[in-house]
Amino acid sequence: MSNALNDSETKQTTEGTDTQPTSTTTAGETEERVREAWTDYDFAGDPKLSVEDLNVWYGDDHALKDVSMAIPENSVTALIGPSGCGKSTYLRCLNRMNDRIKAARIDGSVELDGTEIYDPNANLVELRKRIGMVFQSPNPFPKSIRENISYGPRKHGDIEKGLLARLFGRDDTAEEDELVERSLKQAALWDEVNDRLDDNALGLSGGQQQRLCIARCLAVDPEVILMDEPASALDPIATSKIEDLVEELSEEYTVVIVTHNMQQAARISDQTAVFLTGGELVEYDDTDKIFENPESQRVEDYITGKFG
Repeated sequence: MSNALNDSETKQTTEGTDTQPTSTTTAGETEERVREAWTDYDFAGDPKLSVEDLNVWYGDDHALKDVSMAIPENSVTALIGPSGCGKSTYLRCLNRMNDRIKAARIDGSVELDGTEIYDPNANLVELRKRIGMVFQSPNPFPKSIRENISYGPRKHGDIEKGLLARLFGRDDTAEEDELVERSLKQAALWDEVNDRLDDNALGLSGGQQQRLCIARCLAVDPEVILMDEPASALDPIATSKIEDLVEELSEEYTVVIVTHNMQQAARISDQTAVFLTGGELVEYDDTDKIFENPESQRVEDYITGKFG
């Protein structure tokens, strides 16, 4: 008789009864004890972002619980999980966007290249220049395509234009043209709009508007790009272009993306973090490992569609 055990029996034997499901939550998840090893993702080099013991409350609602994870540089990290599990809350913590929510209270540490971003003396304008964000719904400014791209650099003082700038010999029109072209090319949009840069950006299609928002983010030369379901409102063709773009951007930038589309996470990410109900990070590892052989029974149930 063979002594081989199937995967399920192996998990039960090696992990013990304390990890076995004993009941079901209201969200449909089985209950299990999370092991630290499941989220201790090991990779070469120093992390671009390092999060330790992050907790977030909205009033009395404990939205994120003791989340710790390190994000490697020049890669795509996908955040997946059911609605309300804290993915977007976590994403917004990475450039302090939750500071804008009065009811939010944040405890823990987030470091960018080893520097604490929650330091009371941190420069939030500079932080959000280094860590840009692209939102779920395209939100171009009601300005021309050109002005959408150059708006951020002008606000940061990187580009000067107008009569006063010309009088003092500081007119940067040529630099602006180069910036607009470079940013639109990086966002794979230049060939579609180069002959109508002075048209209102609101006249673009939804997919084009989202790529314009990515180009606008790139124009201020960020190091990290946060994306909150950037393709959820787009058709399949536009979604494919966004996915191709994300993969290209990871060669120069660190990308962290929230997605409800598990196939999308599997296609474009290098590593995947799985959040489940209660604001809990349950597993974090190479994307292939998460989708093919997860450690957590709950993660396996979520990926196979048993709940969520």
